[in-house]
Amino acid sequence: MAREKKLLKVLLHLKAAKVLLSLTDGPKYATVISKKIDCTYSHTMKLLNLFKEMKLVEFEKRGRIKIIRLTESGEAVARALQNLVTTISQIG
Repeated sequence: MAREKKLLKVLLHLKAAKVLLSLTDGPKYATVISKKIDCTYSHTMKLLNLFKEMKLVEFEKRGRIKIIRLTESGEAVARALQNLVTTISQIG
């Protein structure tokens, strides 16, 4: 239950949701994610490390660069989040 509360608390923040949704179209570098969502690199990495702990993303190190991709669980959460965003946008 504590993990679920922590996940909900994080995902209900705009930047955190944007980080997860930015990965739905494939793996990316952290710098690309931070630029895409207009967030600092350090905050983006903080969120990504949190998502890694929750097993929503995984890092693949290629030399000095880390590529971030969604795990199977991360893809499921991102799809659900995208459905929520779509539904909310249809209401307004």
